[in-house]
Amino acid sequence: MPIYEYVCSECGLKFELLRSMNQADQGAPCPRCKNGARRVLSSFAAFSRGSGGESAPVGGGSACSTCTATDCSSCH
Repeated sequence: MPIYEYVCSECGLKFELLRSMNQADQGAPCPRCKNGARRVLSSFAAFSRGSGGESAPVGGGSACSTCTATDCSSCH
C-alpha cells in the first residue's frame, strides 16, 4: 500500500497515511483536529553516484524541494 500526504484545511497540519490505492482520492480526517484534509502532491529526491563516486541528484536541478543548491553540502 502506498503512503499518501494530506494537509488539513482547518489547522494546516501535514501528515501521511498508508492507504490502499482505491482510497487515494478520498479525503482523510486530520489526526489533530478531526476536520477534513485533502491529499497533496508528494515531493521526493532521487540520487545516483557520479563518476567520482559522489552523490548527485537525478534529473539535475535542486537536490531537495526546499533549496536551490545542486547538492546537500550546504545543508545543516
